[in-house]
Amino acid sequence: MSEQPRQPRRKPAPAGAGGKQAKPYRRPQKDPVRMLAFEVLRAVDERDAYANLVLPPLLRKARQDEKFQARDAALATELVYGTLRRQGTYDAVIKACIDRPLREVDPPVLDVLSLGAHQLLGTRIPTHAAVSASVELARVVLGDGRAKFVNAVLRKIAAHDLDGWLERVAPPYEEDAEEHLAVYHSHPRWVVSALWDALGGGRAGIEDLLEADNERPEVTLVARPGRSTPQELLEAVGEESALPGRWSPYAVRMAEGGEPGALEAVREGRAGVQDEGSQLVAMALAAVPVEGRDERWLDGCAGPGGKAALLGALAAERGAFLLASEKQPHRARLVERALAGNPGPYQVITADGTRPAWRPGSFDRVLMDVPCSGLGALRRRPEARWRRRPEDLEGFAPLQRGLLRQALTAVRVGGVVGYATCSPHLAETRVVVDDVLKGRGAGNAPVAAELIDARPFMAGVPALGDGPDVQLWPHLHGTDAMYLALLRRTA
Repeated sequence: MSEQPRQPRRKPAPAGAGGKQAKPYRRPQKDPVRMLAFEVLRAVDERDAYANLVLPPLLRKARQDEKFQARDAALATELVYGTLRRQGTYDAVIKACIDRPLREVDPPVLDVLSLGAHQLLGTRIPTHAAVSASVELARVVLGDGRAKFVNAVLRKIAAHDLDGWLERVAPPYEEDAEEHLAVYHSHPRWVVSALWDALGGGRAGIEDLLEADNERPEVTLVARPGRSTPQELLEAVGEESALPGRWSPYAVRMAEGGEPGALEAVREGRAGVQDEGSQLVAMALAAVPVEGRDERWLDGCAGPGGKAALLGALAAERGAFLLASEKQPHRARLVERALAGNPGPYQVITADGTRPAWRPGSFDRVLMDVPCSGLGALRRRPEARWRRRPEDLEGFAPLQRGLLRQALTAVRVGGVVGYATCSPHLAETRVVVDDVLKGRGAGNAPVAAELIDARPFMAGVPALGDGPDVQLWPHLHGTDAMYLALLRRTA
């Protein structure tokens, strides 16, 4: 039998430290899903961007590659929003796994660690896959040196599940209730305190609210009256993926997610994306009886246009005119787009609601949805909880009071004003209304107006409190935490 030819000998790898053979260098592999998620987190941190504005265009660009599947888009979305929602909890865990203050960790490194922590503690991704994918991402965006640090920290995090870590990093509820809730439910302590004050009650209610803030909200559509119907939207979305609204007759919920912009009615402006709480606010203002004339309506802070579009459609059904005013030009353009094709008369102007471009007593109904902290929409903008500070409310306070005073000046005697915020913070809701009605503040006289019980104008909506104002809640109503006070001018 002939001998088999010998295989050529491989050259030995160069010896490393201690005489060991060094492994050949392997170029890091880019994972498009995790790269996309990291890019969004960097935009949120560096540019104060909002994930819900940065993520969609990046996903559209990624989908141009046929290898990027729907499941990849879903994972990228979960990584971004899950990491942002649980940032406070993950910071506490990471802090327990390093030997330096968290503020001394470079932000890009912290973003990679947070993405890895979410995969380990907040998803079903296997441990080995979560660690290896995160280290590979670190090699690509941070370099091999810092990737070793990421690897070491993530292996420590992988030693326990989320419940195990919470037992280690959160103080007992009995010792410090607010800090316990802040760590367990990933909210800044001051936000926990403010929400608890506004909600009232004991532990169960605040925990339900904080948990609801960390859930992914449904996409809710509005069928603008006279232009579309809920049935059209239900059929367009599909019976398996859509549900009627809980409270608004114009609402349709996209229970299985999906792309609203793919719907013909949305593209044409006959329908839009609008939280059901926002719809209820506009509907309530339109439902309040007014004696005599009901011809001129005002939306005094109209951007970006969701409420204005619904108000315009409701006004058109009665032959009323809507003036939509917005201070910021780019937001005024969004209002124009939302109102385009409205069946009734309307006008969009760029104006400051505190320096009105209209005569006093010109309107029969006025909506003033004032700029605020946005603490009522933390489900949709989870990064806002980390971006806001208690002192921000002091900056909003004069503006909110000034806008409400001007709204009450703009409406005629007997007309109605709706004061709304997407915040449940008492300093932005009841305190503002009370101060304006009683004339608190230097040089301010009491306003001749009375509160109207808003609850009857949200018929069928439960748990609206003692009135006369209304506070909606994510855990009770499935909406953003919208606040509404209705006031009638009396003199």
